Amino acid sequence: MAEENSIFVHDLCKHFDGFALNHVSFRVPKGRIVGFIGENGAGKSTTINLILNELKKDGGEIQLFGRENTASSVKENIGVVFDECNFHDVFTALDIEKVLSGVYKSWDGNLYRQYLEKFQIPLKKPIGAFSKGMKMKLSIICAMAHKPKLLILDEATTGLDPVVRDEILDLFLEFIQDEDCSIFFSSHITSDIQKIADYVILIHQGKIVFEEQKDDLINHYGIAKCGKEKFASISPEDYIVHREGSLSIECLVRDKEAMRRKYADIVIDHATLEDIMLFYIKGGATCGD
Repeated sequence: MAEENSIFVHDLCKHFDGFALNHVSFRVPKGRIVGFIGENGAGKSTTINLILNELKKDGGEIQLFGRENTASSVKENIGVVFDECNFHDVFTALDIEKVLSGVYKSWDGNLYRQYLEKFQIPLKKPIGAFSKGMKMKLSIICAMAHKPKLLILDEATTGLDPVVRDEILDLFLEFIQDEDCSIFFSSHITSDIQKIADYVILIHQGKIVFEEQKDDLINHYGIAKCGKEKFASISPEDYIVHREGSLSIECLVRDKEAMRRKYADIVIDHATLEDIMLFYIKGGATCGD
């Protein structure tokens, strides 16, 4: 049986002066966390705004839960969090509940209060007096309190200290435990993506570079390091991209164990998600595909 998708994007295009989203295709399977990474200006926020129908696409297809993203029926099942809290500073958490309980049919006041208590968010304190971490927690709580099936997060952990980020990431993991809910998580903090994502999508200059399982990236990819003379003996088919330093050359490889077997005298290091992203974005020459 084919895996159900919470988000299905195919051949998506959007053109601006000086930038274009070019034939972008990917999916967010039901019950999974998908990390969306790339440098600033790569097209992450544009893609998210197109998914949310905040921008009009120039071409392609966007489906949410198997329906067109323009269908009014999909909005109730989506929770959205951006990198800034959009609630007015004079509002309190109680004020926010009064507003949102009238917006969402499925608003769960008990769940909202449970989250507020869990994350020590005061009920009657003006939001303007909150720390950035408290504001982001409140935004995420509000996005989750109407029991959506899909969370879309655009740089929601940016600027937060590691302790707050860790609390929020744990909340995301809790959210998908029933395997009926999904998260599409855009961030340039690759360590956050590496901790919780099931799949990772890399976008660069408006194009999808790869869409892969996170465990495959972390467990199999590696960085080969050697001198320039030794590099000449490495087949271009055995690495994805290389970059040249003053004394040595580093190569991103897709299968570090196979490289170790084939080139026993070359150092092969572990590659983090950040390493992999930087190689693709800033690396030198790629091998011929």
